[in-house]
Amino acid sequence: MNRLKAEVVPKSKIQTYLIRLMYDLYTQYYDGSSWEIFQQDLSNKDYVILLWNEEEKLQGFSTLAILSFEFEGKPKRAIFSGDTIIHHQYWGEQTLPLAWCRLAGKIKSEAIEQPLYWFLIVKGYRTYRYLSVFAQRFYPTWRYPTPANYQALMDYLAKTKFGADYDPASGLIRFPASLGHLRGSWAEIKEGFQHKPDVRYFLERNPEYYKGHELVCLMELSEENMRSHAQRGFLEGLRDERSEG
Repeated sequence: MNRLKAEVVPKSKIQTYLIRLMYDLYTQYYDGSSWEIFQQDLSNKDYVILLWNEEEKLQGFSTLAILSFEFEGKPKRAIFSGDTIIHHQYWGEQTLPLAWCRLAGKIKSEAIEQPLYWFLIVKGYRTYRYLSVFAQRFYPTWRYPTPANYQALMDYLAKTKFGADYDPASGLIRFPASLGHLRGSWAEIKEGFQHKPDVRYFLERNPEYYKGHELVCLMELSEENMRSHAQRGFLEGLRDERSEG
């Protein structure tokens, strides 16, 4: 399998034909969305990471927004992840995680003194499992309880962005109607994965994930909190921006 190539593009420079390619790929794996919903979601993002194969065909993408806010009297920022999809032939390929971490390092360098978080809402176990690959500590998890200050921050971000659709008691966002849920067999748990601790925990917290319910998750994006592979990408992005500056 050939490695993918990542291209980071400001959302403002994404042309309509590219949005259509993204949507066509997305709908291979997700139901419950529409061209209008997809465009609206993308309009609220700042960057898109595009994944191309050697034939210059789109094989995946991830969208993200940068949130600047004040919490408990201090300025903070968060990266909010939107739609992310990779063609299943490339599952396990590491181009996207590395490109994402480099971009996170670049974003961190823009306000180095401010804490930066990854604010992620999760409707699939595969995505949830990425958190343990990226971070030393993330929330929520079966490994340890969520500290009160992190829970308060998660509640604040989720309530601010999703209003009444967020339920603090469960930590879930439940939309009145699905804005996107895994299609058919893609929602099924891979054989042998049901008993993996992270998968089991995700299913306990979000048992109706297949309806498009989202579990609110959070981790700090810092050198100290990131695991080796993610940390390398993060520091590359941080150093590149510092050297250019």
